[in-house]
Amino acid sequence: MGGVAMSPNDLRDRFKVFKTANGGIEAFLWGQAGDRVCQRLLSLDKEPLSKVQLNQLLGFQRERAVSDDFFRHYWFEEPKTPYKLSAIPGFSSDYKNHDKIRSIDQFFYGMYRIFIDGLLFRGNVRSYFRELSMTSSDSVLSASRDSLFSTEAIKTRGPTLPLSQISKDDRYLISEMACKSYGPVPQSTSDLKTALLKGWDIHEKSGGGQILVKKLLDAGGHEESKQSMFHFSADDILDTVVDNRRHVEDMYERIAEKFTVARDSALENTKLYLSMVNDLDVYVATSMRKRSDFRGMADRCEAIFGDARIQDLHLRYFDPTMSAADGHQDKGLIECLMVKCAKVLIYCAGEKESYGKDAEAAMALSLGKPVIFLCEEAVKKDFYREVHPLSRLINFQTGVAVGAMVTSTPSDVPELLDRLFENEMEYELVQPPDKEGYLQLMERLTKSVVRLQTNNELLSEIFWNYYMSQR
Repeated sequence: MGGVAMSPNDLRDRFKVFKTANGGIEAFLWGQAGDRVCQRLLSLDKEPLSKVQLNQLLGFQRERAVSDDFFRHYWFEEPKTPYKLSAIPGFSSDYKNHDKIRSIDQFFYGMYRIFIDGLLFRGNVRSYFRELSMTSSDSVLSASRDSLFSTEAIKTRGPTLPLSQISKDDRYLISEMACKSYGPVPQSTSDLKTALLKGWDIHEKSGGGQILVKKLLDAGGHEESKQSMFHFSADDILDTVVDNRRHVEDMYERIAEKFTVARDSALENTKLYLSMVNDLDVYVATSMRKRSDFRGMADRCEAIFGDARIQDLHLRYFDPTMSAADGHQDKGLIECLMVKCAKVLIYCAGEKESYGKDAEAAMALSLGKPVIFLCEEAVKKDFYREVHPLSRLINFQTGVAVGAMVTSTPSDVPELLDRLFENEMEYELVQPPDKEGYLQLMERLTKSVVRLQTNNELLSEIFWNYYMSQR
């Protein structure tokens, strides 16, 4: 866009995404010296802007100056960042061939990067600018270093020891409900076996004959929660017809053997997952209440991690349909550890949500990790993206607001994983139409807000005063 054809109001309209009530770099084209800044920027095509003159303009706006390194980093260099530089408005590979800002596009591009980094790494643009504007190149680079994935190291680290395979049809047998139903010695005695034989005894007293296994469980008069648990755990034989006690025992023994094999494999897999915690890439959080949920989750993991776009990454991921623990307390410890160690969390929404899955997503967001919400229904996607309180939390250590990336398109998940681990995320700065000065960093593919800076002055002051005092 040619500078000479623009008026100061045109220029301000283009830069309005950078305007807040905080002053300084967040109101650079406005305020007492705003006209002077606009006039200087409008003459860039004739007279490029040096660092010295930029610092004068910043001084007029009561803002800190920038160092040579900071100036080069944001307006000329193409450093390694967690996001794709070429996707930023105004980008040009020609900038690195100059030492002065030569166009409004170039100035816009540098400002855009400063605002992205301020929101991404500190949660507050002006604080980020004031902290780093006069520092060395190494200090500026260090701000983003912790957010970069070591892509080449991930690709070349080699394979892990193989997991024990479990048939998709049998994975429901590793659930806590199944473990409670079959108990520690499933081949000889269990709650499920007792329920089945009790049901047969009742049936036999009323005349006997052929009967579905499901009806035997219904005949026992169990409380609703146990009834549901037994139905779930015996799903493989519910529609089997039995006609004598021995037949019932045979059916039970067949499914109990499947349970033993599946559980032993799942316990072995848990040991393997624990052994790779230092290299774990992705944790998959879900809640599974039906046999079909286990099948569906297994298919979903296979589709996501088998996607051609991420095959070269060889991602190590925790598949919840392949792991079991000796008890629910150990299971909780294991899953907390996995969330802590994983670099990214995928939250798979179901028909009903659970405390455990929500807690895992909350933990990941509070640790500042990228979180992807997959909701196959559009209504749920909008709910999680716009309404659900867990979709945006804060990193408890830094105070940075962290939002989940929410999609209802399964193919978006491997695409996001590819962008994350290749350090090629695409972000867009936005301000809601009804919230002037409310900065949001939106992930471009899913249109999800992943960082934000409030325009509530009282909240902002108290919030950051607290976090600064803790540092």
